[in-house]
Amino acid sequence: MDADVSDSAGPPGDSEGSTPDTGTSRAGEDSDPGTSRAGDDSDTGPVPDGGHNRHWLRWTALGASFLVLVAAGVGAWLYRKLDGNIRTDTSAAAELRVYERERPATVVRNAENILLIGSDSRAGDNRAYGRDDGGSQRSDTTILLHLAANRQSVTAMSLPRDLMVEIPACHKADGTVTKKQFAQFNWAFEFGGTACAIRTVEKLTGIRIDHQMVVDFNGFKDMVDAVGGVEVCLKKPVDDPDAHLKLPGGRQKLDGEQALGYVRARKSIGNGSDTERMDRQQQFLGALVNKVQSNGVLLNPTRLYPVLDAATKSLTTDPGLDSLKDLYDLVRGLRDVPTDRVQFLTVPRKPYTADPNRDELVQPDADQLFERLRADAPVAVVPADRTGGDDGKSADKGDKDARRGQGAAARESNAATDTPDAAGPNPTPTYSGNNAAADPCER
Repeated sequence: MDADVSDSAGPPGDSEGSTPDTGTSRAGEDSDPGTSRAGDDSDTGPVPDGGHNRHWLRWTALGASFLVLVAAGVGAWLYRKLDGNIRTDTSAAAELRVYERERPATVVRNAENILLIGSDSRAGDNRAYGRDDGGSQRSDTTILLHLAANRQSVTAMSLPRDLMVEIPACHKADGTVTKKQFAQFNWAFEFGGTACAIRTVEKLTGIRIDHQMVVDFNGFKDMVDAVGGVEVCLKKPVDDPDAHLKLPGGRQKLDGEQALGYVRARKSIGNGSDTERMDRQQQFLGALVNKVQSNGVLLNPTRLYPVLDAATKSLTTDPGLDSLKDLYDLVRGLRDVPTDRVQFLTVPRKPYTADPNRDELVQPDADQLFERLRADAPVAVVPADRTGGDDGKSADKGDKDARRGQGAAARESNAATDTPDAAGPNPTPTYSGNNAAADPCER
């Protein structure tokens, strides 16, 4: 090394350890404690460069630690925000505990049944969709969602709002108790809220409801917008001022506002029946599921967050599903279900004998379906035009012809399309319905 580096390290006037002629350190004479050798840093390079490297590494480590802390903080904030969006219905849980002894028992472990209720409340932000009658609400859409124990299939069974059922005595929000009565199904939600609707469904089907979710109008819109719209197929143009809907015919992508009008419209699309509206709702939900899975939303955090934000803002759940972790665990268990195994159908029903504007169950078809779901046994669905049922030409009140014997249609289809049941020798019953993999323009 240069003499000036070595000399500067030693005491003034020290001549040991250097040669007068060259000023370089002599090998073997470096043990003098009063002399600091430049060679001490020979393993890491020259002193100025080594100090710079250590300084840079130190700040890099500090910067990385800061970024980790920031990311963790942002993640925690986002988690708390999403978690805080979810509303909990504690009153329903409390009332169900009172009536625990009358409720059906769980038959198959790990299978789950979730009651999805689309509220038609016109309060708050939903007032744009109709008159608010003192904050009252009815279950505009009710779906019993059955998740198979092996999480390889999902069956969504719609319950008509006009189905005539036994509604038990229920507690109202003001503390009064309604009387037990035979009435149309959606009155249960209006009379006694979620708990009354659950007890009515359990009494009707014998199926234990494990969880419930109530979704409002605006939440539905936001979820559709969050996935970038959902594709549908219209046979004819639609112009329905009541549903805030004006669309051309053919294949098209609907945004949230349009989608809400599409699933709510009745008289302006098809034959005007509530039957056809339920079918359309099922098809749209299938297309929504397909969009979420096919676009990788569930595996992409940047795309998943807006969906979760919209979904959690729209939900009111029981205490067992009121956290982001609970919902994540539920979705994670379903993300690998093939879309053709996500099936939608309507409980077998026909016009009610005493009033064709109402529905009643078709037996024994309905009870057989309930029994299959209770036992976690498979069911199959085929499009309505393959069941041999009515083509739905009647468009007036009660849509009597359009709703003629769906159970009979299922029986006719069974004769031609029964498949072996994996759980035994019995054939798998087939019902009019669709799955999430179906193309909307090929139905």
